[in-house]
Amino acid sequence: MTDKRKVLGRGLDSLLPAARATAAPAPAPTQPAGDLVRELSIDQIDRNPYQTRTKWNEEALQELAASIRVSGVLQPVTVRAHQGRFQLITGERRWRASQIAGKSTVPAILRQVSNEQAMEMTIIENLQREDLNPMEQARAYERLAREFNLTQEQMAQRTAKERSSVANFMRLLKLPPEVQVLVEGDKLSFGHAKALMPLDSAEAMTKLAQRVVTLSMSVRQTEGAVANLLHPPEKKEIPERQVDPNVREVEREMERVLGVRVQIIDRAGKGKIVLEYKSLEDFDRVVEVLARK
Repeated sequence: MTDKRKVLGRGLDSLLPAARATAAPAPAPTQPAGDLVRELSIDQIDRNPYQTRTKWNEEALQELAASIRVSGVLQPVTVRAHQGRFQLITGERRWRASQIAGKSTVPAILRQVSNEQAMEMTIIENLQREDLNPMEQARAYERLAREFNLTQEQMAQRTAKERSSVANFMRLLKLPPEVQVLVEGDKLSFGHAKALMPLDSAEAMTKLAQRVVTLSMSVRQTEGAVANLLHPPEKKEIPERQVDPNVREVEREMERVLGVRVQIIDRAGKGKIVLEYKSLEDFDRVVEVLARK
């Protein structure tokens, strides 16, 4: 990894300087921002309008709230002054859990950043977390590319990820909407979604995705199914059956009498007679004829 990669790969740490704890009171939103940690009233803080997360794990929030009741918030949230109040930049999960825990204040760092900087910091923080579902990550990368004209290499550097990983997540946005819903609902894993990508039509992807969910297919099984669709196994030609003319004549006579297909397999005077019926009516008729005979 180059020195440039090391510097840019620090992610959110390169955007947020280390906090220095202090007991200083919270300044009014119009005062200059500093890097000190201060207690802010939860009621003065508004949620982050640039938040890319669509779901919050309620069980995990309750666990964090229980921890906050005992030990407090160990890592401050980051806010900025906005219209006489404060607006979250990072740490919405801690802010939500503090509300659940019944806290009236939360430790915070006040920063002076633009809308664009706030959005970028929010997206990068989310991408550095491990609990985003694959579609949330894909949309976050897409938003970074769209809003800030970042290349995949630049996004990889800022989030400390591999470029190939960024590319794979962004490819998920090419999946049909029906398949994206299955991924977002944890019915299909990232591995399943990636396995579906080689298929060349939305219909084929959707049909196989639904089959994967119904049959609880593994990623390896999904890869095999995709391979079979892309490269169907060649059908082996069945060699023409060689039948003795006398045996074939008997087959035809029996077919005339019974009204079903007859196959006689003879090996040196020993063998079997196979009667093929296509309906219960055929079966009943064959039984009736044989019983009379």
